[in-house]
Amino acid sequence: MTDPKKLFIKTYGCQMNVYDSERMAEALGAEGYVATDIAEDADMVLLNTCHIREKAAEKVYSELGRLKPLKLAKPHLKIGVAGCVAQAEGEEIIRRMPIVDVVVGPQSYHRLPAMARAAEAGRKSVVTEFPVEDKFDHLPARPLATTRPAAFLTVQEGCDKFCAFCVVPYTRGAEVSRPAQRIIAEARALVDKGVREITLLGQNVNAYHGTGAGGDWGLARLVRELAAIDGLARIRYTTSHPNDMSDDLIAAHGQEPKLMPYLHLPVQSGSDRILKAMNRRHTAENYIRLVERIRAARPDIMMSGDFIVGFPGETDADFEATLELVREVKYGMAYSFRYSARPGTPAAERPEVAAEIADARLQMLQALIARQQREAQEAMVGRKVSVLFEKPGRLAGQLVGKSDYLHAVHVTAASAALGDIAKVRITESAANSLAGELIAE
Repeated sequence: MTDPKKLFIKTYGCQMNVYDSERMAEALGAEGYVATDIAEDADMVLLNTCHIREKAAEKVYSELGRLKPLKLAKPHLKIGVAGCVAQAEGEEIIRRMPIVDVVVGPQSYHRLPAMARAAEAGRKSVVTEFPVEDKFDHLPARPLATTRPAAFLTVQEGCDKFCAFCVVPYTRGAEVSRPAQRIIAEARALVDKGVREITLLGQNVNAYHGTGAGGDWGLARLVRELAAIDGLARIRYTTSHPNDMSDDLIAAHGQEPKLMPYLHLPVQSGSDRILKAMNRRHTAENYIRLVERIRAARPDIMMSGDFIVGFPGETDADFEATLELVREVKYGMAYSFRYSARPGTPAAERPEVAAEIADARLQMLQALIARQQREAQEAMVGRKVSVLFEKPGRLAGQLVGKSDYLHAVHVTAASAALGDIAKVRITESAANSLAGELIAE
């Protein structure tokens, strides 16, 4: 009996790429590949790439350069590049890096089995078009093996917003929503394997409009239907656009107990002038009033957001408006980045803010966000929360999980097991996590 072929996947970027990597591994599993955590042991190395951050493509080429010696030592090794950098670069990847055998965009990875067979026969292949067929129709059923207590589930892909700084519409394509019943079936399969929490994913997830019984369903209807699944205890979703927070979805946050009290709602800037230049199509006032409505529906909800500092044309006054918005909203956490031009986007043609000014602004913003995060975590001390235990901690008898509010919580819980949801009293706040103790039922 021959040894199974081994597959090593390195995943960059967002939660959707994590989900995509799992599905790629499942698709290649049908070709006899089994996962390995050691690249040197692999028969195929697959880089699942992200094109959002600064110099994303060059980082991929650097990683491919590091794989050259491994390819020389193992000539049979196949190397693939998937994801958004693959979509953006296409044939250029093989031209610059002849060690690459497979280049596949994020909407075409259902073709990986055939591409792997071609690579094994000595033929290189590049597939980066947006296919007519739905890739999910061509992926194998999810395996029956036990999985983690929390899982991602893609429900929507692509974006029609065309923010001036963003490559997603070009690398992921137009907005497409999966049919509701297929999502529900996949969710049931995950729950049957022990999943207790599902995070619904989409580049613009609250724009979800999938075909369901009686017509198109919005995200709120989908959440409510998923909540009816026995054994599914928690539902989250990310990432959202302010313009797609429907009344029904806002109401669901107050009405559906399984929808967790945490919402990631990017705004990017507090300046109306910069928001217009970004093509965000909302104002800072619109966003603040929206947050007020969400908090009215679910008063304890934890908000997080995204911010870009140093967008072309940003002045000191524009940046101060961003700081003011952050002070008013009071985030539990937020992600902030210095603007970096993405080739092919409208903003890439505009003069950039001086790097030293953008860096100084970013440090100021991150200090404010860090202070708010610290205050939010310290406010949790003494509170009782529910924690889903997801992995062992570093200490004997310790488990680590996520609270309702997505805080990482460390608990000494010898009597608990992975996958349990337990009541915990928070006893301590650390830099990026909380500590707690089990509450006797």
